[in-house]
Amino acid sequence: MLLPVALLLLGALTAVVAPRLLARADWPEREPVVALWAWQCVVAGVLMCCALSMTLSAAAAWQAVRGHVFAPAPHDVVDAYALGAGGVWAPATAVALALGGVWTAAMLTREIVRARARRRKGRSELLRRAPLLPGEEPGADRLVVLEGERPDAWWLPGAAPQLVITTAALRRLKGRQLDAVLAHEQGHAQARHDWLLHCSGALATGFPQVPVFAAFRGEMHRLVELAADDVASRRFGRLTIALALIELNEDRGVFGPCPTPQAHVPQRVHRLLSARPRLTAGRRLRLTAAAALVPVVPLLVTFVPGLRALG
Repeated sequence: MLLPVALLLLGALTAVVAPRLLARADWPEREPVVALWAWQCVVAGVLMCCALSMTLSAAAAWQAVRGHVFAPAPHDVVDAYALGAGGVWAPATAVALALGGVWTAAMLTREIVRARARRRKGRSELLRRAPLLPGEEPGADRLVVLEGERPDAWWLPGAAPQLVITTAALRRLKGRQLDAVLAHEQGHAQARHDWLLHCSGALATGFPQVPVFAAFRGEMHRLVELAADDVASRRFGRLTIALALIELNEDRGVFGPCPTPQAHVPQRVHRLLSARPRLTAGRRLRLTAAAALVPVVPLLVTFVPGLRALG
């Protein structure tokens, strides 16, 4: 029963230490795509620890589960895990972690259902404000222009993502700024950032007392915007997308002294204008590989007793 406990401790340690390391690092601002990957690996590592601990606890508690999990394993390997010493804690741990897994699946399902409902409502509103002409089919146009007094642009995710822009934004944006804004929204659509937001939202909503999931959701919302900014800046320049952000948001008070829901916009503009250089390809590769090790470590820890028995 020591191994399931060790896996839970490893998961707790990962959930506490990894977000702090990422928060103190300066490279996520420069490489948001790598940072997105790192955060996904951290959360995957925590969930992997819980899943493996649940499996081993269930194997220790019930012979039927043990027979399925260790069916192809030699007797020496089974004995190395000391599954018979689980006591009363094994079934309780397995049931608690299983309920956590069911709850996670339920929260993710609820988030997907709500997202689809919001998407249907958004498309219905879009059809109401921009009716189809005779012969047109819903979703056929990738770019939809709406009559509106507020400059704005957004994308509707789905099988056929649509970019929506208001006439006020068309009047406000100058030259290549419009192309940069469209490239930003296309960056969201191509990278399917909506799935990252759904998963992070489901975990944070389902487990509000777990800080790592709340931090995961907050960082996903921030980093996907930085990643999309970089997509646009590589095509049209940092200054162009920075000026476009200012033009779209200056009437909303986001650059004033009072905090607003769009308080991240000034930080994005400052990041674009500061033009800090990207990390070298070698360092990006090392960070990507290091992040990939986070969910691999629980697997290695799990296989240690079996490998020792075979050795």
